[in-house]
Amino acid sequence: MLKDANFNSFAGVYIVCGYTDLRYGIDSLAAIIERKYKGSLFVPNTLFLFCGISATKIKGLLWEGDGFLLLYKRVEQGRFSWPRSSDELRKMSAEQFRWLMQGFAIDPIIHDIKPSRSA
Repeated sequence: MLKDANFNSFAGVYIVCGYTDLRYGIDSLAAIIERKYKGSLFVPNTLFLFCGISATKIKGLLWEGDGFLLLYKRVEQGRFSWPRSSDELRKMSAEQFRWLMQGFAIDPIIHDIKPSRSA
């Protein structure tokens, strides 16, 4: 379901970078968004994605207007390419969401640089 989800049906998709303890349930995941990131949870059809250490499982928290939906996905082979270096909440584009669900990194690997001098 999550892999085939229509990105445009979501008001926003956010990824919680770093590690999250996936033993957490709805209340604990909601508290992370509210307390740590000062985010607004109660925007209908807003999806927040969390990943554990192994990167083979993710949880999604979706406010549907009348309550939360908790999504859980485990891949049998491979792992999700999850941003681990920062501890932030990032809004995702449709392209990034598609990449993530296909197992690709959501950040470009090659970055533009401005050298201070030539060789």
